[in-house]
Amino acid sequence: PLIDRMDAIQPGEPIVLELSSFQLELFDAATAHAELAGVGPHIAAILNIVSEDGTLLEGRSMDVPLRDSPAAQARALIEAQLTATPPEPLTRAVPEGVTVRGVFLTGRDDAYVDLDGTFVSALPGGSHNELIATYAIVSVLTTNLTPVARVQILIDGREVETLTGHVDLREPLRKNEGLIRVP
Repeated sequence: PLIDRMDAIQPGEPIVLELSSFQLELFDAATAHAELAGVGPHIAAILNIVSEDGTLLEGRSMDVPLRDSPAAQARALIEAQLTATPPEPLTRAVPEGVTVRGVFLTGRDDAYVDLDGTFVSALPGGSHNELIATYAIVSVLTTNLTPVARVQILIDGREVETLTGHVDLREPLRKNEGLIRVP
C-alpha cells in the first residue's frame, strides 16, 4: 500500500491514486487535509505589481486557475490581481481587501469590472496611486484576454466619474503601455 511508502515520496513528485466510485461518493472536501482551492489546471498570466522605484506597473508571470469561459477567466484574472502578493521590495498595485462583485464581457471588446467600495476607500491618496491601481485592473484583462481591448471599472455596481478625482472613468479604458515596465 502507498501509505507504507509515504516517506519515500519526494515533494513535487507526482503520484496517482485510483479511487473506486464509493470512495468518491464519500469524499467530503470540507474534511480534506489540504486546501483544494489550488487544485485543477492553471495558466501562466501576467499580473501587475508596482516597480521597485514606485513609478510604473511591472508585469510578472503568475499562476491563475484556468476557467471554462472567457467571463469566468476574466473574473479569475481580476481576483488573482487583487490578491497577488509581490516579492519584496515590490508592492501591490491595488489596495488589500478589495473584492470583485462581478465581471461582465460585452461580446464586443469591452469588459466591465465591478469592485466593492474598498477599491476607493483603501486607495492611498494622490493621482499616481489612482493611476497605478486603475491601470493594474485594466492591464490584467487587456494583456491576458485577447477579446478584451477596453475595461470599464464600476464601484459597488455603479459607474463612477473617477476614484479619487484624477483618472476619468466615464468611458472604458484601453491599456496604457506607457505605465508598464517589461522586466
